[in-house]
Amino acid sequence: MGFEDELGRVLPADLPNRERVITGAARHLELIAGANEYMNLTRITSPQEAAIKHVLDSVAPYRWFGRAKLVLDAGTGAGFPGLPLALVLPEVKFILCESTGKKARFVDAAVEEIGLPNVDVSSDRAEAVAQARRPDIITARAVAPLPKLLDLFGPFLTKGTRLLLYKGPDVESELQQAQQHRFMAEILEQYELPEAMGSRTLLEVRAQGR
Repeated sequence: MGFEDELGRVLPADLPNRERVITGAARHLELIAGANEYMNLTRITSPQEAAIKHVLDSVAPYRWFGRAKLVLDAGTGAGFPGLPLALVLPEVKFILCESTGKKARFVDAAVEEIGLPNVDVSSDRAEAVAQARRPDIITARAVAPLPKLLDLFGPFLTKGTRLLLYKGPDVESELQQAQQHRFMAEILEQYELPEAMGSRTLLEVRAQGR
């Protein structure tokens, strides 16, 4: 199966804008596959794995992002989770931050080709973009350990921004780390990827009293 067929097979039937997501995400994965020949974007290359581990994983917890006006994806890499989320939620504005210039240029070209008016791409450091734009949500997937993320983004949490972080199944130590930094941490959702491709947790971190 190709990317589009795999996405049609694994994405939930009730996913908003499902056909648009399938078409746009398939094109994104095709562009990644082409760029991988000269740039190390991802080690996940098979249509089955890419559809599940990149796209389905990104969009599975979309409901938690739906009320935001502005979401910052810190360390988006090849465009995950921000680009698939932007396909699902066209009414939400996304900023995809990637400090590696060639990766940022790739994501920018992908956004342009797919046609996503609700997405901006930045090669500036995510904390600088957060300072300038004050997002409602900062999200990250496999970017850095929680203490480092709290060091970078803690000042914005005290002003009302929330962190929504994609994590594996073992998040207990991270919950404790957040408390040591005097932030509130809560598991919002846990889900299993199909075909035994792993367990995921969406972790929210916010300032106490928020």
